Amino acid sequence: MSPTTNPTSAYDSANSANGHVTFLGAGPGDPGLLTLRAVDALAGADVVIAEPDVLDVVRGHARAGVSTPELTVVDDASTAAGIPVLRDAVNLVMEAARSGKRVVRAVSGDPGLDADAGREMLACAAEGVPFEVVPGIAAAVGVPAYAGVPLRDAQGADVRFVDARTASERCWSEVGTSDCTVVVSTTLDAVAAAAGELVAAGRKPDTPLTVTVAGTTTRQRTWSATLGTIAQTFKQGKVLPSPEGHRPVIAVVGERSAAAQRDQLAWFESKPLFGWKVLVPRTKEQAASLSDQLRSYGAVPHEVPTIAVEPPRTPQQMERAVKGLVTGRYEWIAFTSVNAVKAVREKFEEYGLDARAFAGIKVAAVGEQTAKALVDFGVKPDLVPSGEQSAAGLLEDWPPYDPVFDPIDRVFLPRADIATETLVAGLIELGWEVDDVTAYRTVRASPPPAETREAIKGGGFDAVLFTSSSTVRNLVGIAGKPHNVTVIACIGPATAKTAEEHGLRVDVLSPEPSVHRLAEALAEFGAGRRDAAVEAGEHVTRPSERRPGGRRRRST
Repeated sequence: MSPTTNPTSAYDSANSANGHVTFLGAGPGDPGLLTLRAVDALAGADVVIAEPDVLDVVRGHARAGVSTPELTVVDDASTAAGIPVLRDAVNLVMEAARSGKRVVRAVSGDPGLDADAGREMLACAAEGVPFEVVPGIAAAVGVPAYAGVPLRDAQGADVRFVDARTASERCWSEVGTSDCTVVVSTTLDAVAAAAGELVAAGRKPDTPLTVTVAGTTTRQRTWSATLGTIAQTFKQGKVLPSPEGHRPVIAVVGERSAAAQRDQLAWFESKPLFGWKVLVPRTKEQAASLSDQLRSYGAVPHEVPTIAVEPPRTPQQMERAVKGLVTGRYEWIAFTSVNAVKAVREKFEEYGLDARAFAGIKVAAVGEQTAKALVDFGVKPDLVPSGEQSAAGLLEDWPPYDPVFDPIDRVFLPRADIATETLVAGLIELGWEVDDVTAYRTVRASPPPAETREAIKGGGFDAVLFTSSSTVRNLVGIAGKPHNVTVIACIGPATAKTAEEHGLRVDVLSPEPSVHRLAEALAEFGAGRRDAAVEAGEHVTRPSERRPGGRRRRST
């Protein structure tokens, strides 16, 4: 067994009333770069003390109700410059540890390279508080990897890490007179000064240089230049002067950061929807998997619920149907949405039932997401459409009623109050009796915050995904019509027709009525748009960066 398998092993083995502290590196920004050991430690923590920029990264892996005391900024000069000085980290850690708590102290990057965690570790050692260190991916290593800048090649090379804020004259002299790869941690407005130090120390002005801000996140941006031209590059690109000049960056100096090489290796920034702000107007439960898929394409999903799900006004019909499941009234139950599964599951839990109540009943699901919700409930569907994932697709595969083989002729259909009659009519035509039961109501959600509404109408979003006609109507109703620079993607012809009726131009139409195929279609559209810009020798921009006017071709 690995000695780090159990997150509480060091604490338990110490048998100490002083608790236990884990100093944890949260990586340079991408939440996916947390190590497995870090996730284990967070799951076992009583207290999580995190730097503000990594709190959201680590909090999702901690258990519900974990204490997250806040670190405070006290240095006015640093605050004005955007560089927070953290107060009371040692006191907060020690106070929690003295009370016997399991403490995770989370820092950005790596505790040993990016943070000054040594003082806190020494405080633990002085009081006999057991502690451990969980390394993280350092910014100086992770950011160049995401920028497409390898720090070494087959011939090998010396790599030096320099913090420009604390580097001595001797340090600049040593790296300036060598041909090593230099990874400089600095701020955006101090890059030119660091480049000047290297040139003054002996580096040639034509030495390639890359500068990456917000590395490993979907806000990442990288500039390629040389030591001698970086100041002009920033000036021409209107990067500086800027109130954002205090933002930390990683600069890589050396031949491996040459622009020609980076063009081939910049895997992260070349994702098809990199940096696109995509509006996902769905219920919160339904949006999660779609948002994960969009993130894999480099997008920044923004979930705006347009539909709220509420219980039926009269629950008696639903209660009788669920009791009928137990007493053997039905041969089949057909689920047409994730919300239908949720409604039945909640009613089961209310009666103290579980998935075993489905024994002897055949279960149908309208598509893959509904089937997944059933599997999570502990039920494996007997029927999922082999073709189109819709009511029509389900009917194509549904067997007709046969009195010889089917002892019961009744189907339980829990669904929304606004569902269409397609499935009911089709099942009756196949010889089945249908208990068409309102399991939940869909109502228009509350309007999103004013900032979101302004972004929708003002072109702040690069794309919006419409997964049904109701999401079109409801979004326009609660937030207004998306700006004409926003790419409109629809799940099918009916949804596209509704969008066009509301004055929207449809750019992307999913080839299948599936939210995942819709996301794929949007990614293909983004890739084509990117390829066209590169082929034309133009700078790749997001739709929200375009001026209003030009129309785009429709993608199918």
